[in-house]
Amino acid sequence: MSRDLLTKAETYREELTKFLGDLVSIKSFSAGEREVVQRIRKEMEKVGFDEVRIDGLGNILGRIGSGKRVIAMDAHIDTVEVGNEKLWKVDPFGGVVSDGVIYGRGASDQKAGMAAMVYGARIMKEEGLLGDFTLYVTGTVMEEDCDGLCWRYIINEDGIRPDYVVITEPTNLNIYRGHRGRMELQVRTSGLSCHASAPERGINAIYKMSRIIAEIERLNERLTRDSFLGKGTIAVTQIFFKSPSQNAVADECTIQLDRRLTAGETKETVIRELQEVIQMAGEEAEIVELFYERPSYTGIVYPVEKYFPTWVMEEDSEIVLKTVNTYREVFGEEPFVDKWTFSTNGIATAGVFSIPTIGFGPANEIFAHSPDDQCPVDHLVRAAAMYALLPLRLSQ
Repeated sequence: MSRDLLTKAETYREELTKFLGDLVSIKSFSAGEREVVQRIRKEMEKVGFDEVRIDGLGNILGRIGSGKRVIAMDAHIDTVEVGNEKLWKVDPFGGVVSDGVIYGRGASDQKAGMAAMVYGARIMKEEGLLGDFTLYVTGTVMEEDCDGLCWRYIINEDGIRPDYVVITEPTNLNIYRGHRGRMELQVRTSGLSCHASAPERGINAIYKMSRIIAEIERLNERLTRDSFLGKGTIAVTQIFFKSPSQNAVADECTIQLDRRLTAGETKETVIRELQEVIQMAGEEAEIVELFYERPSYTGIVYPVEKYFPTWVMEEDSEIVLKTVNTYREVFGEEPFVDKWTFSTNGIATAGVFSIPTIGFGPANEIFAHSPDDQCPVDHLVRAAAMYALLPLRLSQ
């Protein structure tokens, strides 16, 4: 089986390379994915998907089969911005191929996964690797802005709730079984403005916040560590203030917090910790829970709170064992099982909806969001072979 699938996938090396190159050449920042969705639709129709549709949020859903078990393979198709173009060695939208590697924004994170999924599904259909399952290959939107928003929509509004989900974010062809969660919050202090020439007449909201920030820094050192996921963290990432002028004491100060959640940490524990921190600082402050409300490229606003739960699949869980065995079958070797350092759509599928979720993807996550964004063509070929067999094995 392994030799047959890898040989079959190898015959599509040129088409895989062109497809990923085309995807990279299309700018698709969050909430601007319309053009790349149409390119994916064209490829799905070309390779013989049974159904291709675009939902209200703008996700593209390709279906093969109509069996009892529902399996989804997911890739987000939005990217982060380019940043400083002077740091790039190639045109970030050139789809440049050099020495067997495709370069450009989104090559690793994560258009490579999209390209490999489409051709994995093609091989699956051509080789008759079909069973009593329905496969959805999903190109999802706005993940970089709000992980999991797309899957909340697919499950709640499209009515598609898979039995298993494969996340194709970059894993360097390893198997990943979870990652830390995260939460975005703000803390706000209030003061009393006055002329800066006599600051004692007012109450400086920035000074109040400074004492809270010092306690937050100490909190970060106390946060717990999980043997698999690692340590939870908290960081102040932005500071805002309001003041009548540069010559006045600030009457309001707000900080933005990035809280990474390890095993056992939840929204409730985060809020409770912050309440304790404010008390330890001897101040009064408001904790503000944030919501994502940006319109998608279709114009839909689908508000969700900026709380993204931690998720982990146990080593002896069915989805992990079946994925490991499929890897052995395809590649004839033992896989490396690990976790992502960043967050994925798994926060919704596994973290919110408790759907068994696993990660396997081409490219190395170290190149995500970097000016060296890249994916080896060999990874596309090998990932396509794995994706061709994995849905069948998960359904059995």
